[in-house]
Amino acid sequence: MFDAATTALLRAVLDEVCESVSHREIGARTNVASKILEAATRGEVRQVGRDALSRAPTMWR
Repeated sequence: MFDAATTALLRAVLDEVCESVSHREIGARTNVASKILEAATRGEVRQVGRDALSRAPTMWR
């Protein structure tokens, strides 16, 4: 789907957006990753990730 460089960039964005989220919070991180992937072709990837995290159910945070 994406080349290696783009995949690395998207991973970095996910890590940046979720820096305060435990790696054990798989649901929250998966939700954010999904939104980032959806936005990857539209731009505004970081903002979409932050929006997804802020709207995640509190049990995910």
